[in-house]
Amino acid sequence: MDKNINTAEILLSTVGSLENEFAFVLQYFSDFGIHFNEKLQSIDQRLNELTPDEYDDLGISQEQLLQNFEQFLQQKFSGQKEDNPIQSIRILGGHNKSGEAENADIYLSKGSITSIVGPTGSGKSRLLADIEWMAQNDTPTGRTILINDELPDISLRFSLEHKLVAQLSQNMNFVMDASVQEFLIMHAESRNVKNATSMVDKIILQANELAGESFTGETPLTSLSGGQSRALMIADTALLSTSPVVLIDEIENAGIDRKKALQLLVRNEKIILMATHDPILALMAEQRLVIKNGGIHKLLITSKAEKNNLKQLETLDAQIMELRQKLRSGEEINST
Repeated sequence: MDKNINTAEILLSTVGSLENEFAFVLQYFSDFGIHFNEKLQSIDQRLNELTPDEYDDLGISQEQLLQNFEQFLQQKFSGQKEDNPIQSIRILGGHNKSGEAENADIYLSKGSITSIVGPTGSGKSRLLADIEWMAQNDTPTGRTILINDELPDISLRFSLEHKLVAQLSQNMNFVMDASVQEFLIMHAESRNVKNATSMVDKIILQANELAGESFTGETPLTSLSGGQSRALMIADTALLSTSPVVLIDEIENAGIDRKKALQLLVRNEKIILMATHDPILALMAEQRLVIKNGGIHKLLITSKAEKNNLKQLETLDAQIMELRQKLRSGEEINST
């Protein structure tokens, strides 16, 4: 496939003909949540299988997806240099599910923490998807995302190498047959880190600061507990990932030291977004977005009074953590 191949020809190519040398084409659609199971099926056939409801769930129409794909190919074959000099993200409001305008102009900077709160189904995931794909009034919400106060370049919007968002989901389980050290070495080498061994040691050290129970580089990935896995990936994301934005989903149930985890990410100048129902985590953030009916309902700046309440909540939380540790150790709880 050369630079003169047009979009239509690629869409009519079978999955099997693309999966080796031109796997980046399949990766593009995979990043949108569109996967291919039949090698003899063309991309065009797969896209036409999806229903309007499925496209709605993906957050993009078929027409817009194809337009974006054409821009992606133009960037990929043009030889444009990809870069990732992101200092800030700005969210310009669109509208909620009822069509009501969002009165939103939200600024996210390096080293900042923003919590996202709202009931299940309120639109938190849609907001995060808009940020990840740098929406340009081309998603159901009509939002626009600015990078460093400017419209993002095509090379940044459709970069496969430089992902804007690193996601840390609530449940993390490894299935890879490798040790912690082997996994981290592979990741470091893929990032062209010169002294990979030193970086790996640093990540493991930081992960053990977060985890309730320590592990070593020789520990098999598959034997890590949920908390250990989460701690490992937070340390890896903070120290090795090039993604400037870190999305954390329900960190309250992770079995790790939440405050240390956030501090580690802040020290490494990540833009942190937390979807949470935990009042402690919500108040740890400098600001919180309240999502309602698919839209940004309001932005609250954490007040001094809330910070004082946070100290009391942290004291109670420390007492609960102490009781949990006693239970794990088989001790009796005779007083609180």
